Amino acid sequence: MATTFPNAARKTLGYDVDEVERFLEDARRAYTANDTEPGLEAAKIRATAFSMRKGGYSTAHVDAALERLEDAFAAREREREMAVGGKKAWYAEARAKASDVVARLERPDGQRFSRVSVLGTGYHPKDVDAFAARLAGYFQDGKPLSLTEVRSVVFRPKHGGYREAQVDAVLDAVVEVMLAVR
Repeated sequence: MATTFPNAARKTLGYDVDEVERFLEDARRAYTANDTEPGLEAAKIRATAFSMRKGGYSTAHVDAALERLEDAFAAREREREMAVGGKKAWYAEARAKASDVVARLERPDGQRFSRVSVLGTGYHPKDVDAFAARLAGYFQDGKPLSLTEVRSVVFRPKHGGYREAQVDAVLDAVVEVMLAVR
């Protein structure tokens, strides 16, 4: 039987095959639907998570496919929004979001995000601050940075570190801005 993606080794964790297949079928239906109301959006694709199963689909292959799918949905959303509100409105919204991100990035090292308690685990502030400097270079100086780098950045855990949800929300906003101005 043919499979959509390669499977992980039998004893290695991969994504649950049935969940991935159901999601892909829903995505196909949403993408080919002719109505103007999208049933699935790029942001939802970015937030998709699957259960892990031994011998499931290769995570690297599925993640790469999800990135391509997100790109396709984002392009379609951009086209729809530009048709309704125009290019100026679209880019004005992207600039506003970028401005919010830059304001966060301009905060001093160690103070960009709130912290979890000393007993809790968050993202290592030094890792996040180093990546924030790269993001600032992208937004302020036009330095190169790819969507893949933003999507795949990993931060070490640290007790008393930055609150993960806040950092992730800013990274999501960065991806949205990068997709909006493609």
